[in-house]
Amino acid sequence: AGRPDAAQGWTLAGRQAFDFSRRLGSVLATGPEGTRLIVKGAPEAVLELCTMDESARAAAMARVHALASEGLRTVAIASRVWRGPLREVETDDETDLAFEGFCAFADPAKPTAAATIARLAASGVRLKILSGDDPVVVKRLAGLVGLNAERVLSGADIAELSDEALAVQVRSADAFGRLAPDQKSRIVKALQAGGEVVGFLGDGINDAPALKVADVGLSVDGATGVAQAAADMFLLASDLEVVADGVEEGRRTFANILKYVRMGASSNFGNMLSMAAASIALPFLPMLPTQILLNNLLYDLSELGIPFDRVSAQATAQPQVWSMSRLVRFAAIMGPLSSVFDFLTFGALLYLFKASPDEFRTAWFVESMATQILVIFIIRTNGRPWRNWPDPALAASSLIALLVAMVLPFTPLGTWFGFVAPPPIMMAGIGLLVVVYLACSELLKPLAMRTGRKG
Repeated sequence: AGRPDAAQGWTLAGRQAFDFSRRLGSVLATGPEGTRLIVKGAPEAVLELCTMDESARAAAMARVHALASEGLRTVAIASRVWRGPLREVETDDETDLAFEGFCAFADPAKPTAAATIARLAASGVRLKILSGDDPVVVKRLAGLVGLNAERVLSGADIAELSDEALAVQVRSADAFGRLAPDQKSRIVKALQAGGEVVGFLGDGINDAPALKVADVGLSVDGATGVAQAAADMFLLASDLEVVADGVEEGRRTFANILKYVRMGASSNFGNMLSMAAASIALPFLPMLPTQILLNNLLYDLSELGIPFDRVSAQATAQPQVWSMSRLVRFAAIMGPLSSVFDFLTFGALLYLFKASPDEFRTAWFVESMATQILVIFIIRTNGRPWRNWPDPALAASSLIALLVAMVLPFTPLGTWFGFVAPPPIMMAGIGLLVVVYLACSELLKPLAMRTGRKG
């Protein structure tokens, strides 16, 4: 056992930085017992530099394997007396060493690791261990946390594989040991070549290359500066549960963003068609500039509750993909549908109700607001609206905005915007058109969203 004061009186005189390819490093130290060259690193690398016979080396490695089978990481220590002037250590100096022993370290998995990995797997996120530790240690750890531990690929195995062969092997292997930094980045690239979106979590200097090439590089608050510089995001807690929570929250946020984009794209497309056609066909302005601005303001207010909206379990169960073609498809179906009902509204107002220009603008304003706002309750889910109730925040923001739009024409404030109170029969007709529009939206929704995931 070491003594707390064992390092007193010793000073650093030179060093050879740890080399990940050689898997060892050296220091030159002077102290009460003279000057010694001290080498530490991977057992198999350090033992090769020691003056010991094969049987002694085999016995030492057997001890390493025994410690590894218990989940202990080992570092070998060797040294020799230094003769000559003090200088920086070179690789040629690391010869004729006397084996001093092993340092063993326990780094057990957290009690929640297995459950968290299972939770991620259920969400379509596969975990793989990429480590510089002994493959025996990695195999044991993989088994404890529920990963495939039948086969562990070592750095030596990876070195013999071409990029094409590696892309095949990484699909079935979950554990990798004795990896050099460049081999970790090779594995990340191999997964990407297979169409995977790859996140990499690391905190050491040897993780930096993989962090840079990963689609998302994750590091922790106490990581080395090099790892932090290479990472895209930092975890404030070193726990996989944070990653699992982040995946779920990210998918929920993405689902709500998609609702907003779908709603905005289809609404704007429909409004553009309606306004263009009305401006050409009508002898008066279909809506005054102030009314258009008020329409946009109330519509924006109605959307304030979208970030708080509930998302179904199906929407967060699997990875979501942004697809511009799906968005264009949705807008191409739902936008013209909105315009069709705008045109029906125009016809009803002009030929059935004989509306004046002011009545026309007021009625179309109410119809436009009602269709734009209420359709969010249709398109916010792939299922039936009544089976997936919105969050109260979304319901409140939408219904309050709609209530203001419907009541405003009947108040003195409405005259400021050019509104007049439409006859009850006209409002009833608008209400009927809105109900039919919502029903048609529900019928066409599967066609517009058929390439999307359930949500």
